[in-house]
Amino acid sequence: MNLRQLRYLVALSDERHFTRAAAREHVAQPALSQQIRSLEAEVGLALVQRTTRRVAMTEAGELLVARARRALAELDAAQAELQSLAGVQGGRLSVGALHTMGPVDLSLLLATFHERYPAVELTVREQSSEELAAMLRDDEIDLAFLSVTERIQSRELRLRPLVSEELVVALATDHALAGRARLRLGDLAGESFISFREGARLRELLVSAAAGAGFEPRIALESNESRRIRSLVSHGLGVAILPRSDVEGPGAAVAVCDLVQPPLTRDVTLASRAERRPSPAAEAFGALVEEVYAGPALASAS
Repeated sequence: MNLRQLRYLVALSDERHFTRAAAREHVAQPALSQQIRSLEAEVGLALVQRTTRRVAMTEAGELLVARARRALAELDAAQAELQSLAGVQGGRLSVGALHTMGPVDLSLLLATFHERYPAVELTVREQSSEELAAMLRDDEIDLAFLSVTERIQSRELRLRPLVSEELVVALATDHALAGRARLRLGDLAGESFISFREGARLRELLVSAAAGAGFEPRIALESNESRRIRSLVSHGLGVAILPRSDVEGPGAAVAVCDLVQPPLTRDVTLASRAERRPSPAAEAFGALVEEVYAGPALASAS
């Protein structure tokens, strides 16, 4: 087996689709398929389960992918050490991002980074905070913008908080509570909620705060897109707890009430794997983020 085959297998495991994996690796789809078949023939085991709709890894495939990630990460680290002697001249940078970034302008950061380092290939993966943390630990991405949960903070990540943002109540403009300036979460005990999916920090904050207020929120609808949640709220399909920046900018008309009991905030934190030496590109991107959003560093979680 060779490194190219291992990279293709890891890409296929991530993308679960031959065409997307081939596009990610900048190779024709038949060529990627042939390399995977050659790898299977060499190891004497099926690594991929192929169907007309999606791709899944076999048990042998999952085992090899886990080993391949570590091997490729070590190779990337060695290349990073060599590249550091010459500065940021190329390479890849994979950044994870929350579905809603609040006041952190990721597009501006990426554009500025590309202007400074045009030879670096950029990719962005959007997932929930806990999924991003797992991707960091598995070396699938170099850096991630996430919100810190207890499960995230207790695992070996290097964390740098960037911003903290107030959460507010979003209601349809004709809702009975829409005229209130402030609301307690307990005032919403009988409401249907529109929330982010399991694993999202905002979902965790809602469920935890509601438990403290003596009720379990009834989640009527789920989405990981704050604009869609806002639109659903505007049509009277439920209420939502959202970052203030997501409800006060352009978008569907909603009533906004301060949440005073309990007051809630969510963070946006830049995270990386503590035991992995960052590539020159990752170091440069981290420096850019600090330049724009300076904040005190948290010690690496134990």
